[in-house]
Amino acid sequence: MLLAGEAWQQRFRDFGSEAWRLETMPAYNVPQEEDEISAFLAGERINPHTHSNDYTEDLRRVRGEGKSKGRVHIVTRPLSTYLQYEFMYYRPHVWAGEDIRIMDVTGRDNPLAGVQDFWMFDKKEVVLMHYETDGTQIGREVYEGDVTPYLGYQRIALAESVPFEEYVKGLDV
Repeated sequence: MLLAGEAWQQRFRDFGSEAWRLETMPAYNVPQEEDEISAFLAGERINPHTHSNDYTEDLRRVRGEGKSKGRVHIVTRPLSTYLQYEFMYYRPHVWAGEDIRIMDVTGRDNPLAGVQDFWMFDKKEVVLMHYETDGTQIGREVYEGDVTPYLGYQRIALAESVPFEEYVKGLDV
């Protein structure tokens, strides 16, 4: 089943305890981010201490309801321009309650090579995220099979990653 619009948004409103994502790409082509990326490239930066938007407010709601939202992003250095931009937003997201972790596979084997991006809700529903090679999203699909492999991917990603704040210590982000 393909997901879009209200059915997709409902997943984030109605999950019971955990929404978790694996991100595998060095860049995502998101039209809504074009102006922000242009500003970033021009040297503009957000203030992580004061930054707030709908996403950070929703993270606070999720945390207040005793739920968790997290992700592991697989990266290699040097970080792409997109990742540098995205990292700027990760700090206020972490402070608002998202468990963001980084799995750096620079110079080593990636134990999740070939696994595509996905969201997992409550460890029982997986939504596969389909992208073109340039990071343009082309669809979301509810996975109809056994989620056990995805639970394994999550375990590996969590074991092989470090918290965002630990990863960026000493980096200029």
